[in-house]
Amino acid sequence: MTTALLVAALLMGFFGSPHCLGMCGGLVTAFGLSMKEASPAKRRALIATYHLGRLTSYAFLGLIAGLIGTTVLEPLMMGNSLPRILLGLVLVFVGVTMLGAPFLNKLERFGMRFWQYLSPLRQKVFPLNTFPRALTAGLLWGFLPCGLVYGALLIAVVAHNPLSGAVLMFVFGLGTVPMLVATHETVGWLRDKIGRFRLRQLNGAVMVISGLAIAVVPIAMSTMHGGHDMSHMHGDHMDMSDTMDHSNHHMTPSDDETHHEGMDHSMHDMSQETMEHAH
Repeated sequence: MTTALLVAALLMGFFGSPHCLGMCGGLVTAFGLSMKEASPAKRRALIATYHLGRLTSYAFLGLIAGLIGTTVLEPLMMGNSLPRILLGLVLVFVGVTMLGAPFLNKLERFGMRFWQYLSPLRQKVFPLNTFPRALTAGLLWGFLPCGLVYGALLIAVVAHNPLSGAVLMFVFGLGTVPMLVATHETVGWLRDKIGRFRLRQLNGAVMVISGLAIAVVPIAMSTMHGGHDMSHMHGDHMDMSDTMDHSNHHMTPSDDETHHEGMDHSMHDMSQETMEHAH
């Protein structure tokens, strides 16, 4: 896993966070109301605790995704360029979804069934007036159905190993934190800037271009390498031809003359013998 991939995950989380706020805004509000009796310092600590739980949950999901990629995909892609091609295609797919394509909507609806299944457990963590409850709430929050999270998990699948998948998902979660912990005024400012400059779409376009480059470069390099080998073979053939021509051209005159003189002497001897025999 490269640093560029971690940066991509961080930016994906940050520029996609307005979408996260739309889905998680009600949950954040409910968490805030449930700790209104706490002091400001304890409230900040509780907020940090449930975000830690959420990032831990993301890391766990990334670990599972990386494990799936290692056990299922990696044996099929050893000794070839398929890992890079698959990573490129995944980045293209995720980038297109950030541009607005609803590819992961059905997956979100499927995840909602699991989220509803957790409803009884979620109700037990309120109010968030203790750190264990806040941590549990954060751990459950990580399973909230979200297309952006599912896109990041797809990247974690091709992150080469479970640890890389966990780190990638944790970094992705870090990117979503600023929007979810900001004050109302700051949230409005961030949403306005991200929306006005279309930063999410820009990040999606960068991911598409990066994915295409990652997927195409191995193929292009392979083609160039093959052409280079053919050119090398052609050069060897020319060198061999030149060597043969050079050898023929530099046959010594003495060898040629000796050959002809030998033939002349043989013919002369044969004539002498014939004449003697006739007499």
